[in-house]
Amino acid sequence: MALTPEQQAEIQADIERQQFRLQADIQMQETREAGRRAHEISMEKRRARLEAVRLAKETLIENARSKPVDARDVSAADVTTFANALNQYIDQ
Repeated sequence: MALTPEQQAEIQADIERQQFRLQADIQMQETREAGRRAHEISMEKRRARLEAVRLAKETLIENARSKPVDARDVSAADVTTFANALNQYIDQ
């Protein structure tokens, strides 16, 4: 049983619509995956920065223990400067 030209055209149109939908779904999935990866990377960078601040604070406080009591001053600026130095070292 042969198909009429109209039936063949209708089948071909259905195939093309399905291919278009599949391609659109693939593109949407790839876009979502790229967005998810970008978010994960930004969150990991944030965690690394926070860890650098924690490490800088602990290091400076520990180093201050060897100083006389009157000279044990660790400021937020000291911690920030040291944390920035750690982050720059990590980013190299």
